[in-house]
Amino acid sequence: MGVFVIASPCIDIKDTACVEACPVDCIHPRKDEPEFEKYRMLFINPDECIDCGACEPACPPQAIFREDDLPPKEEHFLKINADWYKDPDSIPDELKA
Repeated sequence: MGVFVIASPCIDIKDTACVEACPVDCIHPRKDEPEFEKYRMLFINPDECIDCGACEPACPPQAIFREDDLPPKEEHFLKINADWYKDPDSIPDELKA
């Protein structure tokens, strides 16, 4: 079982259709969270993702990938998504608003 990852097509789009589609609420920040304005993209919590795939087709910019299907140039987003849940300030500055 893998997880899903949000990658670069989400940057500055932050369409929250994926948030609504997720049955386990593992995609953040939501629009009603203060962090929503602080970051340029959304993130999937790899510890909570149940690999259901509901988020992937719901994403208009096609920014969500199964971990094993991440394009090579997007692989660093696996760590970025996980790091955001450990320490949001640790993610690269270019992803902060």
